[in-house]
Order: sequence, then C-alpha cells, then structure tokens
Amino acid sequence: MELKPGNFCPLLKKECVGLQCAWFTQVRGTNPNTGKEVDEWACAMAWLPILLIENSLQQRQTGAAVESFRNEMVESQNQFISLSQQSPIVNLITK
Repeated sequence: MELKPGNFCPLLKKECVGLQCAWFTQVRGTNPNTGKEVDEWACAMAWLPILLIENSLQQRQTGAAVESFRNEMVESQNQFISLSQQSPIVNLITK
C-alpha cells in the first residue's frame, strides 16, 4: 500500500494552491532513499526531508574524499622524507 500525502496547506489553512504558490517547486534528480528518478512538482516544505537526506549523503561522500586525499598526501610526504634522508645531497647539507 502506498501512502499519498494530503493536499491541505497548513500555512494557508486551506487546500494547496499549486502553481500559484511561490513554494511550489519542481525537483528533478534521484531519490536518495529509493534510487528512483524524480521529476515532480510539490511544496518546498514537502521536499525538505528528501533534500536534507541528499545533503547528508553528499557531506558523507565529501568527507570520505577528503580523508582519502589526506591519506594519500601523508603517504606521499612520508615517501618524500624517506627518500630525502637517503639522498647524499641532503646528508651533506644537514651535517
């Protein structure tokens, strides 16, 4: 059974006025919960939960990418330090 939201606007205290409302917005993309394509018009307030979930997903992906980049940079820096300590030029300068 699929539940359908009502058409009552709590701000106007009457039925939704649809396209006459400035908050009636079209959203296109992929639903982060189901993975299905979305191309629908609805109230911006009704879109908030889905958009917040998508925002959280993007933040987690960004955090993972930054952590991966940091790990690569640390590894690269450690390799550079190791190689520079083996270099005869560096040994002459530091002595």
